[in-house]
Amino acid sequence: MDLAAWRRSERERLIGARERLDAETRERFRRRIDGHLTRSFPGLPAATIAFGWPTRGEYDARPLAAALRARGAVTALPVVVAPRQPMIFREWHDGVALTPGPLGIPYPAGSEPVVPTVVLVPLIGWDGSGYRLGYGAGYFDRTLASAPRPLVAIGVGYELAKMQTIRPQPWDVPMDWIVTERGVYRRDPGGLEFLGDPAPGDPGTLASPVCYADEIDPGRFGESDRGG
Repeated sequence: MDLAAWRRSERERLIGARERLDAETRERFRRRIDGHLTRSFPGLPAATIAFGWPTRGEYDARPLAAALRARGAVTALPVVVAPRQPMIFREWHDGVALTPGPLGIPYPAGSEPVVPTVVLVPLIGWDGSGYRLGYGAGYFDRTLASAPRPLVAIGVGYELAKMQTIRPQPWDVPMDWIVTERGVYRRDPGGLEFLGDPAPGDPGTLASPVCYADEIDPGRFGESDRGG
């Protein structure tokens, strides 16, 4: 089977698996992922954060985005400009009108463009090297590869989407981090390292910079741009 056909088959298999999750399970996974992100990345409230509008059983980042906005974050959604071109991002919050886009996924058409510092990238599949299987159009890969400044790419999805390999190609861009309902993974030179999740109020339980990811390069999480 050639690469494109194999990826189509795996995409259908994994989307089907997550769509078969009942609503209660998806909500439990969402709450766990929200907690992992909040505790493990304390710089997020000072960031400009882009996320994907949920579709077909994906992790729903909207409740987390609302909580982070209340603490000072700017949130944005991706906008497809043209086929085979990088996406742009426009600010989005409650009250900003949305327009149906490709695959029926809405986007803000009239709000201000922003350059995110962090992107929560939806995962259909992911592997032990940090590569993601997406919907096949390559929009996120082009966007991350051509960003005007480095973006922190955090893949978000479910453990059931873990694959042995996505058979990455030169154009595939690996995630810096992957977060699932299980916990947090960091991409190291040898592949992903599972770091777990810090206990509430005790980030020191993880002997890893993931607890202080905003301190690795403060500008990447927006502090230097926003005076934090």
